[in-house]
Amino acid sequence: MSRPDLNLLVTLDVLLAEGSVARAAQKLRLSPSAMSRALARLRETTGDPLLVRAGRGLVPTPRAVELRERVRHLVEDGEAVLRPTEQLDLRKLERTFTLRSREGFVETFGPALLARIAREAPGVRLYFLPKPDKDSTPLREGTVDLETGVIGDTTGPEVRAQALFRDRFIGVVRAGHPLSKGKMTTARYASGQHIAVSRRRLNKGPIDEALQRLRLERPIATFVGSFPAALVLARASDLIATVPERHTVYLRDSMYDFALPFDLPELDISLLWHPRLDADPAHRWLRGCVREVCAEPR
Repeated sequence: MSRPDLNLLVTLDVLLAEGSVARAAQKLRLSPSAMSRALARLRETTGDPLLVRAGRGLVPTPRAVELRERVRHLVEDGEAVLRPTEQLDLRKLERTFTLRSREGFVETFGPALLARIAREAPGVRLYFLPKPDKDSTPLREGTVDLETGVIGDTTGPEVRAQALFRDRFIGVVRAGHPLSKGKMTTARYASGQHIAVSRRRLNKGPIDEALQRLRLERPIATFVGSFPAALVLARASDLIATVPERHTVYLRDSMYDFALPFDLPELDISLLWHPRLDADPAHRWLRGCVREVCAEPR
């Protein structure tokens, strides 16, 4: 059995990305006829048309759509293997990285992360972006270099992930609040007026579902879109905020917090990035900085 020509993977990757024989030929510095012959070989090898005419352009077949991400990963891995090892000089490194995270991450870990970077690589800048959802498109398109958060259904299967830490929800009230005295029970927690945090305007979340299993319901006084906003309101009222513990350690300074008197799953916070940056020395260094800063006791 003859071995397949692995050079065709690069050709297929560019063809599927460009969706045009002419543009693919230009990108690979080939003549259009040479690219057409390469497409014919790919069709013969895969047993599929891959790209078919639709009006003036070409559209991928279902098989081509299925192969697109797999081929991209194979080409990226091959490029990483063949790329010469670079000696990273952090003192000379000049680069801006974009990090996307949920609210509270910058306030909790940002100062230590920036101090670490300033010491080791003064030419590096961090651009922090809010994370409104778990969609992996920004990582895939390269507009975001790193993300932190919980892996969800919309997280792309190709995204690389590494555990950072576990977080848990806690209750928080203003100093001197009636709940700051005496034993916390599920009934006491559920009887107070609550602030619900929901970006999608959901009336019920994991907290409400847990209480419902105990045949309890918490009164919702107001909805907000972020945990910092919930803490601001709780600090100035008798409302109860329920927030992630580690993400809000500085935001709830001088407030009273308590462990929830019922079981609620913990949050597994991960560091996420696209595999194209796996072997990048500067990106690998930054990932290490984030992991170590998050591992430090708060």
